[in-house]
Amino acid sequence: MGVERQTEVGIRDPPCNTATNNPLDEHNLRDLSPAAVCGNVSATKVYPTNEIMTGSHMSFCIPDSQNEGAMTELHPKPLTRSRLKTRQLALLVHLDEERCVVRAAEAAGMTQPAASKLLREIETGLDVKLFERHARGVAPTWYGEILVRHARLALSEIGLAHAEIAALKAGLSGKAAIGTVVNPGTNLVPMAIARVKQHHPNILISVDIDFSKPLVERLLQGHLDILVARVLDSHGAEALSFEPLVDERHAVIARGHHPLAGKRDLQLEDLVPQPWILPAPGSLVRDKLVSVFLQRGLALPNNIVETSSLPVITSLLCTTNMIAPLPEESVQPYCESGQLKVLVKDLGLGLGAFGIIVRRRDTLSPGAQIMLKALRETAATFYAGESRVGTDGAPVFEAASALSSRA
Repeated sequence: MGVERQTEVGIRDPPCNTATNNPLDEHNLRDLSPAAVCGNVSATKVYPTNEIMTGSHMSFCIPDSQNEGAMTELHPKPLTRSRLKTRQLALLVHLDEERCVVRAAEAAGMTQPAASKLLREIETGLDVKLFERHARGVAPTWYGEILVRHARLALSEIGLAHAEIAALKAGLSGKAAIGTVVNPGTNLVPMAIARVKQHHPNILISVDIDFSKPLVERLLQGHLDILVARVLDSHGAEALSFEPLVDERHAVIARGHHPLAGKRDLQLEDLVPQPWILPAPGSLVRDKLVSVFLQRGLALPNNIVETSSLPVITSLLCTTNMIAPLPEESVQPYCESGQLKVLVKDLGLGLGAFGIIVRRRDTLSPGAQIMLKALRETAATFYAGESRVGTDGAPVFEAASALSSRA
């Protein structure tokens, strides 16, 4: 059955009737597979859309439910309607974020009728329904998710272009936005920035420190240029390029005069009753640490402070008897001065290697290219001789005293 043209498919009061003759109802959406949007597939129509940043076109299709086995070559048709405007892209993003027409209209600086009309114009131009209305608000269709993703990235690129122009007008020679996890954020990234500033003092560099998942999300949205982090799942992975650097071991850190600081052959069960500083549940380190405790048949710590702020962690470690799982490199100056001490050299969390991540198909700005080159050159010397192969994830758990006795 072919896909009928939707002429009144905007978000309206009353909502569109999706119970009859709607090619995008819940049943049909479940039957659509990712394979239906690329390559040679059976299709009844090809819907061209445009990417405003590149001037190129993309197309997607709906499988013919009556003839799914047939293979038909697709010939994308150029979009004859006007290109999407920034105002339309912004509305799509606000609708996805707010999931409410009234709030999305307010965020976009327009009335609800104007927002509904603008959405109908986009849907009419693309000949697809982008948002469904439900009792609790609105939700993007499969088509809507595709367009919102590209709209968000396009708006981010426009914002970055404005920022680069403003920086150039202010006398700067470029801009680079970096995201990093804690460990390389305390050594590799600052060293690379110093290298850049030595030769290009007028490049504006911004740095965000966070967990890998939110950093990857911001990279995919175009808010960051480069990451030093991990790719933890398949979401958006096809759009990323990852250059592994080194594995990251987490030690157990405490103050220099902690009651357990002089104990030899320290075991994990000795640490359970201690007060812990841990990242929030759902973070990679927290989840891996819980797994290690459970694998060894131990109870989980119950005296916990949750934070990922390194200044807060180091202050608590230096002034209390709390302990924390941290990369030793991130607090190396404190350990060298005797303020902090390594109780356990390696918890065996098996986090895997972190590395340099960029968007695969995007061209970095000149400033970001210089920053990327500096990161690669600094990593080549800073991590020289260290293993770049991920561990198998098996718990290692080596006490600091045992390792020092072998040295």
